[in-house]
Amino acid sequence: MAIAQKITKKSTFTPRYATLCKLYNQENHMIDEAIVLYFKAPYSFTCEDVVEFQCHGGFMSSSLVIESCLEEGARAASPGEFTKRAVINGRIDLTRAEAAAKLIESKSIDAAKMLTRQLDGELQTFVDNLRDQLIEILAFIEVNIDYAEEDLPLDLQRQIKHKLQSIQQLLENTLESSKSREGLIDGFKVSLIGKPNVGKSSLLNKLLKYDRAIISDIAGTTRDTIEESLKIGTHLVKFVDTAGIREADERIEKIGIERSIEAIESSDIVIALFDASSVKDSNDKKIIELIQRYKTDKEIIVALNKSDLKREFKDSTIETYQPILFSCKENADSIVEALRQYLDQKSSANDLILISKRQIDEVTKALAHIDESFILLDDGELELFAYNINEAIFHIASITKVFERDEILDKMFGSFCLGK
Repeated sequence: MAIAQKITKKSTFTPRYATLCKLYNQENHMIDEAIVLYFKAPYSFTCEDVVEFQCHGGFMSSSLVIESCLEEGARAASPGEFTKRAVINGRIDLTRAEAAAKLIESKSIDAAKMLTRQLDGELQTFVDNLRDQLIEILAFIEVNIDYAEEDLPLDLQRQIKHKLQSIQQLLENTLESSKSREGLIDGFKVSLIGKPNVGKSSLLNKLLKYDRAIISDIAGTTRDTIEESLKIGTHLVKFVDTAGIREADERIEKIGIERSIEAIESSDIVIALFDASSVKDSNDKKIIELIQRYKTDKEIIVALNKSDLKREFKDSTIETYQPILFSCKENADSIVEALRQYLDQKSSANDLILISKRQIDEVTKALAHIDESFILLDDGELELFAYNINEAIFHIASITKVFERDEILDKMFGSFCLGK
């Protein structure tokens, strides 16, 4: 407030009321005319006193206002600092904070819908329910530990095991769904692979509807990966055109091929291209070996280009992928449709998913303790069972609550956009 009074030359502001003010620097030069809003604690995003300047757009105007604030004693916010303060002061929990950060970066409409549900507290409710169930189990066990001379009633043991199995299944399903849909939040990545001159660059150009990649009859024209983004349905997809995979003697070309394999490993979807008009050769075999290697981890789409010519390419393994026949000379609509169907299937936004590595790590740790607790329960090791349930509760609760030291929080919020 003191800084705002100096810059605006006004002594008072009505909380939550927009006031049009002239802004001045220390030399008493007017630098802008802006809307000033005063949010009195605790009725602000951070639960602290906040003054907001809504200045004119553009780089110079905002820079002058920030410079004047700094001259009067303010300091620049660290990345994510406002959101960090909101969490520490109890305005929002960690799930809402992470949802806000991911919403800014979301690459699809479905991701945005799912993240707004988390902003509204969906994940917090999920975590609170799990925590309550685990605490209930712990309470039963603690009573029996207090009366250690009595054996745990069989009926109670069955009830506890049944509850734990339900929690275990729910966490496993959530974890699996979250890992398989990471591309929903950060954007799906598609790599185009195939031997030289099979039509990868032509397909990329056809998808983008302009000539992004150089096309040539000379094998090895694409020496490095080319990345471009394209909207398919409601999703923003990054396409990676890779260097042709073949036996290579030239050092630069070998490096390009190595990067192609790296692109495959970091992709969600692999489109393997083959020339329908050519007989299968040793380079095609290398592509088949690659897709077989990654078929359990990646979505594989096999496409046979040059379908306008007589078909010569035959391979029993490829037929199991139900290859798409198309011609880059005509259109790539069939490939776009196959991608759209897969992405829509993956983006079922009704399921709750974990949206950060931190959340996934906490659930993984909680699951490990729950898995171990089953053996301890069967063996009657109630103290160790209780310890593992306590640890599971801690990790589940850590998804929403602040338990870590300040430097851990700094690392987490440091990934936010500047200031937010």
